[in-house]
Amino acid sequence: MAPEDATTALAHGEYLAHVARRGAGLRLLERSGRALTETWPAGEKPPLSAGLVLAPWPNRTRDGEFPFGGATHRLEITEPARNNASHGLVRRRDWDVVERTASSVTHAVEVGGEPGWPFPLRLTVRHALADDGLTVTHTATNLGDTDAPFGLGVHAFARAGDAPLDECTLQLSAGVRLPLDPDRNLPAGGPVPVTGTDADFAAPRSLSGVWLDTPFSALVPDADGRSRQYLTPPDGPATVVWTDARFPWVQVFTADPAHDQAYPDRGRALAIEPMTCPPDALNSGIDLVVLAPGETWTGTWGLGVATDATDAVGSAS
Repeated sequence: MAPEDATTALAHGEYLAHVARRGAGLRLLERSGRALTETWPAGEKPPLSAGLVLAPWPNRTRDGEFPFGGATHRLEITEPARNNASHGLVRRRDWDVVERTASSVTHAVEVGGEPGWPFPLRLTVRHALADDGLTVTHTATNLGDTDAPFGLGVHAFARAGDAPLDECTLQLSAGVRLPLDPDRNLPAGGPVPVTGTDADFAAPRSLSGVWLDTPFSALVPDADGRSRQYLTPPDGPATVVWTDARFPWVQVFTADPAHDQAYPDRGRALAIEPMTCPPDALNSGIDLVVLAPGETWTGTWGLGVATDATDAVGSAS
């Protein structure tokens, strides 16, 4: 079996998940046959980097350059049209399976020595199913003898069954957004409050005709410390993307044929991307993680279905 075809199937109760070796990508999540993520055919390239881990930086780095440790580092330009280094180093790598059970799988990969990235890191990601859905746990360990910068994101596409996106509502727990330059998708100023603006999704709002490619932060946690974002169909429970405090950002992106970025066989689709830091954090330093030699960072997020308890607010329409 070719590495790009290598997928681990997980099952627990009503939940089923498929996790690919390439990019440690979440290729599928279902509950009782109802899709909670967008998917793609096994062995094919994930459309729009769906489901892939983005590390050791998420999103974009301006001109592929950043200062750290008294030196300027020059990354490979992977988005030539915008002159950016985009989405890290591991989304096209084949990760190793280091542990597996019927309901969980852990992948690992090491980086360091690539152009512009002299910092040796070991990354792991564990996908685990339980009664409440999928929990994804990431670690990053500095294997070097100097401090190392680090950031991580996941290009997670949420889905509310077969409901068309324009019939769904979106609810976000975010208090601010980061404006982006539309030409390069890089920050164009500091965070701004969303209250009362077109970017205010504190109450569920229809996604009909809405297009977003926006980093949000100031996420408000629930009593359990998790921040939750909800995609709700016209009937049935909401799909919930939750993050712990180690992920203070979410990038919300709309795949849209009108913007020449259709999701295959779906047209419009919605990514709710947990991120540890905003775009260009290697330059701005905003929420950038700095790992001391031997230090390990851990962060957790997950996907599931709204319940009648903590998640009740998300099922409003």
